[in-house]
Amino acid sequence: MRVTIASRRSDLARIQAVQVGETLRAAHPQIEINYSFHESLGDKNLNDPLWKMPEKGVFTQDFREGLLRGDFDLVVHSWKDLAIEFDPETEIVATLPRADARDLLLVRRDRWPEVERTGVMSILTSSPRRAHNLDSFLREALPAKINEIKFDNVRGNVPTRVRKLLELETDGLTVAKAALDRLLSAPQPEFAATQTELRDALSQCRWMVMPLRENPSAPAQGALAIEISRKRDDMRELIAPLNCADTYGAVEAEREILRSYGGGCHQKIGTSVLHRSYGAVTFLRGLTDDGRVLDDRVLKPSKPRPPKISREEMWPLESSDADWFTREQILVNPFPESPALWIAKADALPDDWKIEPDQIVWASGVQTWRRLALKRVWVNGCAESLGEQESPGIETLAGAPVNWFKLTHESGYTDGEMPSAATYRLIPKGESIDLSGKKYFFWKSGSSFECAISKNPWLKELTHFCGPGNTQRILERNGVEPHVFLDHAQWLKEMSE
Repeated sequence: MRVTIASRRSDLARIQAVQVGETLRAAHPQIEINYSFHESLGDKNLNDPLWKMPEKGVFTQDFREGLLRGDFDLVVHSWKDLAIEFDPETEIVATLPRADARDLLLVRRDRWPEVERTGVMSILTSSPRRAHNLDSFLREALPAKINEIKFDNVRGNVPTRVRKLLELETDGLTVAKAALDRLLSAPQPEFAATQTELRDALSQCRWMVMPLRENPSAPAQGALAIEISRKRDDMRELIAPLNCADTYGAVEAEREILRSYGGGCHQKIGTSVLHRSYGAVTFLRGLTDDGRVLDDRVLKPSKPRPPKISREEMWPLESSDADWFTREQILVNPFPESPALWIAKADALPDDWKIEPDQIVWASGVQTWRRLALKRVWVNGCAESLGEQESPGIETLAGAPVNWFKLTHESGYTDGEMPSAATYRLIPKGESIDLSGKKYFFWKSGSSFECAISKNPWLKELTHFCGPGNTQRILERNGVEPHVFLDHAQWLKEMSE
């Protein structure tokens, strides 16, 4: 049996098509794979911004027509390129496990000193979503006082955009990280020249992986779509074993959210759905056509919530009331080999440490990122306050395995997987906190929980809540099964009567 797979002609599109083809052949070793590569309308018109082009499916419509004519059996798309509307004649029957959905910011090393001096920055992007959401975030995330960010349109495939970054009078470029990862990691020799060019460009840039909390992706970004004619039951059956149900469900949810606001690449709206063991996390941020500001993150839990109770029975009502400690610095010499640093709290980075320009710095969350930026530290990304189990996923960018070293406090949680150093210690405050009459507790740190139960052992029998990550692990280690919320404010809003 021969199966013809079609896709666009760019390096990235061919890599993606071959990835599907090899996965299909692994599931059905007896079949023969044929490839058919073509230019789309969007590839031919490189002048107009995508959001100004009137046609729907500018990268996909030509292939749809080929499917219906029977020119090929299936088409592999970047799913985010597909129109949001239902198609009565073709369907997406499967997707592979999703690549990284986040955006990547590249900043030219030779132009950064001028950005620091003037406070003005120019960034190439083809996306209204990126321009809207990154304008506010980058002003606080970059380690300089940024007064103005100019977003300029750019078209072309990823290598072309990276080339324009270095050729034009501009400071930065945003691209989908999944695209760069796929190009850099493709094993086929035919892409070696492109990889060499991209590696050389990366050496001339500093980079940041944009957090989904502040810059949710375009719906389906990082996911592939396998499209067939609805009449091809044989193809549907053949392709079914390839499907990643988690990715498919997340993408469908993201596309439905965008559809509810009108859909289309002109939208300044990003949304990302993450499936985790504790539930489904949805990030939504942007601006609707009628001027409504969207800024939300929601957790649909994997286990039922307990009933709501009165605020008087909840603790703490103010997040600041939950601090049980003062902090005392521990003198630690900087590491001579400059490992990649995972920083749990901004206070964990000693003020006298010098961060080398090529040193990778990863923050536990956006708040830590912002505080580090105020210290003039270039932060490469963060774990979104979802815990250390969230892999940074930067080995392809770094071009080698990344050796992490965590900076934390003296009694900080360690699981043995990441070496760590204590740069400060927690000193319990002398005054006691009255928790009598309280029934629901939200813990921002495992240290606070363990300090509280050492003084009030009866607390273990009550109902506890926390964010995902190490705090959750510490509660579980103490025999408590907490309910997970993304933050204290969400907990207070959802659980109080």
